[in-house]
Amino acid sequence: MPEVRADHELGMYRFLAEINAHLEKAGDAEGAARFALRASMHHFQAHEGALAILPAGRARAGVSFSIPKGGSWDEEALTDFLARRNPRLPGNVLMAGLRRRGRPWAVLALRRSGSDFERGLGRALARAASAVSAMIERIDRDRILEVRSRIDRKILEQLDPIDLAYQILHGLRSLTAYDHSSALLMGRGENLEVVAEQIAWSKGKSRRIGHGIPLVEEVRAALATGRVFGFERQGERWTPWPDSGTAELAELLDYNRGRAVGDDGPRESTILCAPLHGRDGMMGLLKVAARSPGVLGPHEALLVERFLPQAAVAVRNSQHAEHLFSRLLEVEKKHAVANLTRGVSHDVNNALGTVLPLVQQMRADVGSGRLEAAVLAADLAQIEHSLQVCRRIFGGMLSFARGNARDIGEGDVRRALEGTLAILRDGMERDSVHVELQLDPRLPLARGRQGDLEQLFLNLLTNARDAMPGGGRLTLVARAVPEGIEVRIRDTGVGIPVEHRERIEESFFTTKPHGNGLGLPICRSILTEFGGDMEIWSAEGQGTEVRIRLPLSERAEAVERA
Repeated sequence: MPEVRADHELGMYRFLAEINAHLEKAGDAEGAARFALRASMHHFQAHEGALAILPAGRARAGVSFSIPKGGSWDEEALTDFLARRNPRLPGNVLMAGLRRRGRPWAVLALRRSGSDFERGLGRALARAASAVSAMIERIDRDRILEVRSRIDRKILEQLDPIDLAYQILHGLRSLTAYDHSSALLMGRGENLEVVAEQIAWSKGKSRRIGHGIPLVEEVRAALATGRVFGFERQGERWTPWPDSGTAELAELLDYNRGRAVGDDGPRESTILCAPLHGRDGMMGLLKVAARSPGVLGPHEALLVERFLPQAAVAVRNSQHAEHLFSRLLEVEKKHAVANLTRGVSHDVNNALGTVLPLVQQMRADVGSGRLEAAVLAADLAQIEHSLQVCRRIFGGMLSFARGNARDIGEGDVRRALEGTLAILRDGMERDSVHVELQLDPRLPLARGRQGDLEQLFLNLLTNARDAMPGGGRLTLVARAVPEGIEVRIRDTGVGIPVEHRERIEESFFTTKPHGNGLGLPICRSILTEFGGDMEIWSAEGQGTEVRIRLPLSERAEAVERA
């Protein structure tokens, strides 16, 4: 009998060693559980097996994998076993629970045909399940390190602040598996403003970007503690977790109430709130929300708390980068105005050059009494045309140079395109560049500052002009599309060489003798801030097409929904 017991222990040791060796480099929790099921069936000589998972927030476990495929299992018994309700199991069935994220997660179930399992094998399977749970904990821990490493890499890459914000939110999704949304809110004076929000079920961005919530004194004092708070919704009221601050904070963060977040999705059931602190106090906060009860708990709060220091460093660095970018944008605007001044001086001189001799001739005709009405009318028409050219050029330059507030607001794409062309058109015509303009007559307002839209189009149209030194055709198309506004800028110029295509959006990379390499990176940053996008197609010798997508302004979006 002792020998049988020793053989059993030796076999169990080998079995556990096999599982540990195989799962040492596993990177997927469910994949690890499936391997454990196969190995357990072989070791315990079972004819059937099933892996049943109880997703967080669900009341019932469901079979996600079975051998043979399609086997029949009592999901109520599986659920009761996970809930430790001690269901009565037949002698030919063994079950063992797997834990993940600090809570029961799955069941390994084995079944024999024609015979019962020997006594003591239930405890042996439980030992195996405990080892697998430890491996799954290691997989999740490695996942946390991977997320943090990815954020570190993005910081080193000097990612655009908004892109970095969404990388942080994606990291939170990996850590907590939230099923509603996550958001980054930043301090804006006495308010917190939603600068990034991701919706779990649509994998898209929220319409609440730019929404502000007031930082009342009670909420500010709670956030100053730097703790992670949790709240559960009960009906229309929010209840804080024990020692979790004021419910008023949850009420303020429940800004999706009664509104469509993405695709008319459900409301939050649980909210985690994690303040971000820097050297000068609170910078903002991270919000993680679940729509199903039980998805977010103390384990997820601990994960977010461990993630906070790195997220705070990333946000602080991105704020510095945003400040530097704002200064860089102003420098680029001044640089562009200086370039424009040099470029349009020829057109202005030509226009004014025709005015002076005509005025002198008119004075001479008046003095000699030889003034003729028809000649006077023709001369005045020429003077009027020349002055209109000057007025158009200077009006466009003043609009561009004036600048505006940093609030995103809304911008008129038609006015931005026409104003930019007013500055560049005469020079383009002199260089034999024919402009074809196709603007949707009912173009809605876009999300974005007017001055930045003009900067965007000035950079792109200047690039197109410079790509056609021998003349060509520039086609501008702007139209409303379901996702917002699309603008296409196509030239018939020299195109971009293959060896330069991967680098054209690198800061300070340029092929122009007097360029600074900031034009396209600034265009990309402007579009990212407004929630837009840009695609560039080019073939050497065939020209270039830039396709821009801009979201609608909140006012235009409201009209669309009405």
